[in-house]
Amino acid sequence: MITLPFAILSSSVIFIIFKLFPKFGIDTFQAIVFNYFTAFSCGILLYGDQWTPASYGSGSWIAYAVLCAFLFISLFIVMGISSQRNGVAMTSTAVKMSMAMTMLIMILWYKESFGWMKISGILAAFTGVVLVTSSKEEVKNENSARWMLILLFIGSGILDFLLNYVQKFELGQLTTSLFSAFGFGMAGLIGSLILITQIIRKKASFQWKNIIAGVVLGIPNYFSIYLLIHSYSILPWEDSTVVAINNVGIVILSAIVGFLIFKESLTRGKLFGLILSLTGIIFMYLSSRN
Repeated sequence: MITLPFAILSSSVIFIIFKLFPKFGIDTFQAIVFNYFTAFSCGILLYGDQWTPASYGSGSWIAYAVLCAFLFISLFIVMGISSQRNGVAMTSTAVKMSMAMTMLIMILWYKESFGWMKISGILAAFTGVVLVTSSKEEVKNENSARWMLILLFIGSGILDFLLNYVQKFELGQLTTSLFSAFGFGMAGLIGSLILITQIIRKKASFQWKNIIAGVVLGIPNYFSIYLLIHSYSILPWEDSTVVAINNVGIVILSAIVGFLIFKESLTRGKLFGLILSLTGIIFMYLSSRN
């Protein structure tokens, strides 16, 4: 059970690192590219001995690793553009609320239970997430990029489900630790091609500090994905409950860090949202035990 809390902690550490990037003048995209290679290295160095020749030919994990890598990098790019055009608050809300898409797919695909306690927990969690991530931030170019919010909502939900589906049915003899590593490695290759193109066209300049930032970011990023995928296989809960608790837990912990460390404003609405989110987690946990 300890894997899920550490997955939530790892994702929350990513939030802290991203918040610190502007302070040190870090190019976020370059850091993200190097972060993928760092995450790949983490998986290989820590779990490389789990590789067997049989892993290569078993399952369909290679195609899924490529697909996940494409989603990793493309969703990040859209997220960056959307943050500029729609605002950070709306973009963040779209990504966080994508768990609705993931849970709906899981419940229908796996024919999971859907009792009143689980429904109550989901509604409380969704309402809490909206309240915590809401902001009076003004929207830029209001009518020009709303489609990006829809794309992030659907794309992030599909990615979460895809990681779960691969763990269940497509890995063959490959371990989740190595699948996570290969997915990040392929995302790094895609990102590096984009970065090289930007440098050649003189739209970006290389800086060593971005590599250091990528290394710092890549370590928790690897474990945020690996531990979540691993949680699906070891926890005695339905997968939709796992993904909901993970996402809502990240929102709660990230919000607390924002209030305590970054001195973000704690309004009554956000405080009520935290309470609702925590209540939702409790209800979903209790529903999984029935």
